Amino acid sequence: MALTNEIVKQKLTEKFGEQLADWQEPYGMLTFAATKDLNLKVLQFLFDDETLQFRFLTDLQAVHYPDRKGEELAVVYHLHNLKDNIRIRFKVYTDIQKPDVYSATALFAGANWMERETYDFFGVNFVGHPNLIRVLNVDEMDYFPMRKEFPLEDQTRVDKDDQMFGRG
Repeated sequence: MALTNEIVKQKLTEKFGEQLADWQEPYGMLTFAATKDLNLKVLQFLFDDETLQFRFLTDLQAVHYPDRKGEELAVVYHLHNLKDNIRIRFKVYTDIQKPDVYSATALFAGANWMERETYDFFGVNFVGHPNLIRVLNVDEMDYFPMRKEFPLEDQTRVDKDDQMFGRG
């Protein structure tokens, strides 16, 4: 029997019940969310379960939602079951003031670099990561450039007159 989104959702609901929420299927990809303290339990279950077998971490990144008070940062995991060729998306949200999320490096070796990059650009502190350092930005940088905290254009520049660009 081929694995389907319905089977994945059913098995996750049997195991975690109401702890998982925000079920969606954009473009056919099953997507759901959990509280950040459950991330390793959910990932481990998806990995270990003989029916599910989500044993490949395709991608891990973050998204900044400035209007979601208390859960401004989302860590997004894309997982792949290579046997049945099915992918899912799993999200956990964290407070931007204390962006601590448990590291998935013990389960997925490939999470090492992805978590470093996510820390470098969004400031997510992956608790338990073996070497959480900046990898692409300079060490002296005291901000996280992918957060939506900065204007898109420098408002002080005089050569940015809207009329020069046909905007006004």
